Amino acid sequence: MVDSRIQSFRMALCAASAFGALTLAQAAFAQDSAPQAAAAPQNDDVADIVVTGIRGSLQSATNAKKNAVAFGDSIFAEDIGKLPATNLAETLNRMPGVRLRRDNNGEGTQVAIRGLGPSFTRVLLNGSQIQVASDGGTNGGSANREVDLDFFPSELFTRLDLAKTPSPSTLEGGIAGTVNLRNARPFDKPGTHVTVVAQGQYTDANDKISPRGAIVASHTTDTFGILVGVAGVKTKTRIDGFETVGWTDGNLGAVNGVPDAGGNNFSWASVVPANAGHGLIAGQPVDVVATSGLTRSQLSTALLPRLGRNSLTTGDRSRISALASLEWRPSDELHFALDAIWAKSKRDYTKVNMNWQVRNSGPGTSAQSTGGMIPIDLTVDDNDVVTSGTFANSSFFLEASLFKQTTKFWNINPSVSWQPADNLKIDLSANYSKSRFFREQPTWAFQTTPNSGVDVYYDNTGGDYPSITTNLDLNDPNNGSWQWYRQNVQLVRRKTETKGAHFDVTYGDDNLNVKVGAAYDQATRSIRAYDNSTAYQFSVCGTGCTGATGSIPNSQIAQYLRAFPVGNFGHLASGNIGYTSFVVPDFDAIKSATNYESYRDSAPETRGAVTGGATGDMDEKVWGAYFEINGVTQIAGRDLHVNAGMRYAHTGQRVVGPSQVGTTIVDIEANSKYDNFLPSINLTYDIADNVKLRASASRTMTRPDAGLILPGITFSDPSALVANAGNPGLKPYTSDNYDIGGEYYTGGIGYVGLSAFMKNVQGFTVIQPTRATFGSLNIPFSTLISTQQNALNDRAAATGVAVDDLPITVQRPINLSDLKIKGVEATWVQPLDFLVKGLGFSANGTYLKQSSSSGLVAEGVSKWSYNLQGFYEDHGLSVSLNYVWNGKSIAQNGPQNGITGADLKADARGQLDMSAGYQLPFLGKAMRLTLDVLNITNEPIRTTFEYDNAAYSVYYPGRTVMAGIRANF
Repeated sequence: MVDSRIQSFRMALCAASAFGALTLAQAAFAQDSAPQAAAAPQNDDVADIVVTGIRGSLQSATNAKKNAVAFGDSIFAEDIGKLPATNLAETLNRMPGVRLRRDNNGEGTQVAIRGLGPSFTRVLLNGSQIQVASDGGTNGGSANREVDLDFFPSELFTRLDLAKTPSPSTLEGGIAGTVNLRNARPFDKPGTHVTVVAQGQYTDANDKISPRGAIVASHTTDTFGILVGVAGVKTKTRIDGFETVGWTDGNLGAVNGVPDAGGNNFSWASVVPANAGHGLIAGQPVDVVATSGLTRSQLSTALLPRLGRNSLTTGDRSRISALASLEWRPSDELHFALDAIWAKSKRDYTKVNMNWQVRNSGPGTSAQSTGGMIPIDLTVDDNDVVTSGTFANSSFFLEASLFKQTTKFWNINPSVSWQPADNLKIDLSANYSKSRFFREQPTWAFQTTPNSGVDVYYDNTGGDYPSITTNLDLNDPNNGSWQWYRQNVQLVRRKTETKGAHFDVTYGDDNLNVKVGAAYDQATRSIRAYDNSTAYQFSVCGTGCTGATGSIPNSQIAQYLRAFPVGNFGHLASGNIGYTSFVVPDFDAIKSATNYESYRDSAPETRGAVTGGATGDMDEKVWGAYFEINGVTQIAGRDLHVNAGMRYAHTGQRVVGPSQVGTTIVDIEANSKYDNFLPSINLTYDIADNVKLRASASRTMTRPDAGLILPGITFSDPSALVANAGNPGLKPYTSDNYDIGGEYYTGGIGYVGLSAFMKNVQGFTVIQPTRATFGSLNIPFSTLISTQQNALNDRAAATGVAVDDLPITVQRPINLSDLKIKGVEATWVQPLDFLVKGLGFSANGTYLKQSSSSGLVAEGVSKWSYNLQGFYEDHGLSVSLNYVWNGKSIAQNGPQNGITGADLKADARGQLDMSAGYQLPFLGKAMRLTLDVLNITNEPIRTTFEYDNAAYSVYYPGRTVMAGIRANF
């Protein structure tokens, strides 16, 4: 009750502040009739960077900032195909306060703004909402509140707006900010024009060349214009990497009835297994504390990778996008537009991992049980991370997956703008989009024979990740060690659909106008998973994978395995990475021999997606209305610009999630409704001709992530340790925001800007782990995949506890009471013509600090980040060096794998890119040579498990060189 009263008081206070400011501004407007009180048009809510070349873009940015009211940035491409960078996410990364979320191939996919993740950024297309059914990249798992911006080619867009403080007319739903994508239109460049962009793309990760290009044609008459364009790319992908799926410690059993501190994921051997070697006698008790050379306390908390695995991803990624835009301007007062976009993206990858099996290893009853490893001569550091040692009786398993992923997207957006009088303007727009996604991800896994004398030699004393070597030739299909481990047939289908209509009326002029409007938006999402692993596994290898009755018994596995497909694995890594080759399956032969396609096509629905994300449906309807006042007045002889008002939104939400009831999957439905009043005020005061002071206060709202509100429990962890539960009762997040800042303009393109901001977020969601028994999850044991069944049986055998009573970690999202984010952004643009004509630089940096009463914080937030650009442009030559650096951040709050205080942390990373061009002096200067080099210093993408020497994942995207030509006719 107290919290709700405080929230209501804050809302009322914020609304009253906005209303008071409006009243004062309106009174001032009525008294002020001086003709010199002219102002820039108030429909420019953000600062503009018009890209006509490097220097021209900065000049336009400087001029536009003088006219902006709200905080924000924009990038314009005055000519078609000239937005910088390879996709829209990479383009936005050049703005202050923006951080990229990158796929493991290094390409930016989603943007995070001012310390909050991609789901807190509202992405619009031509001012209307969009959703794309893609799932966040190769590893996937996102639930579509985010938008994957790598789906949209920069060649077909001419304007990107980033509003960091809202105006009342902005659609709600972006606490971090709102990004509006504006596609190219024919009247952007009147006349008849054809633009052709053709490039070859080379990546040193695989020494391959891939094509990319675009063609855009437009024609206008006095009243009518048409533009059509197509852009495509087919990238040959290779990603060398290392993954762990977390770190863990081992179980030593109890002493005098008191269990040790470990036992999260595996157990050390208690009896010497067969073929252990090292002078140990099979069947005899073993003192693993003595063999390890550590104390019992040290060994019980010694941290190792759950699955230390070198990983290779190879294949093709293609994307083709088409745009058609029509404009009809029968008069200066009436303007019709129709924009339509179609796009298709495909990923066709194979991913092979060779796993050192620490997770789930130990004594057990399953055919996959190893009897437990024996640690020999270990060393650990002060954080209990194992730095070296030998592990007798180890085991490996090959995990090989196919990724066949297709995303399709359609969008149509009609709009009309009518100005029947000088002081009256009416805008009407509608939108409809549809997106479809299908991911087929079968997996075949093969294990080395348990208790076959496999040693692992482990060195974690340097390099990007631990070196793992072994006495077994992992690249020999005929070494007699391979047997079936598991087979999965898993698929995901996603569908999104949006539709809506917006109506806006503006009355007044640039000195004072009132704007009112209404909107209806509906978004539906469906994520459904299918799994036929149990039936397929029996067909392939028989009961328990013993090889007795299946279509490919263990005795025939060797003929379905091949040697490693590349000879320079890890060539971009630093330090010793251990083994660099291992067997891979002949995918086509296995599919044919096991009749795979019939099992794929008949797969029944299941609850958990292969990516670990939640499944279900969501239907969200939003009715909105707003009023807004824009104007300019004078205080002490200087202009004060005002943008203020209130937005109201009513949300109706229906969510459906599949849940297990007995042996049947049924849909559970939950409904909710809520209202939000969102006031905002933006002020800009001209202290002097070259000094601007800005201030803003607002309330913003973001709805809970779609994947978190779906009801039901998913249990997709192969080790059967962690379950994920949805929470339909999550409330929307609201934030009270305060911004202050300004700029000092030094002349020409030069200026220095500084702004500070604070966000007080209520209801912020974090994942809270709780403990429950397996039996309480209401998941029939028979519905689990074999590795989960084996893991539970082995844990039950090792601990003497019944399967239904085994503890399971359940991760459930909850609303936190508060999260506070404070930040400072600084920008400096400076020409250096006094040194060399055409030389200059642009720099921006961001500092963020966050806190909450719970101690948990927003994930993916770097305390420090900056962007440095040096450029030269003259005599037809342009060169730009751009360096973006983001400090270390928490990728996922702990605890992880039951280790108290363990967070996943993304390493600090800086990326240096170069862009160069030369205008050929002939053919009317219609042709321009281009050269772009990305990730010049070959920076990996690395995440750690709490400690710097506990690598969680490492990927090597390598350098990319793109060379080509751009022609205008």
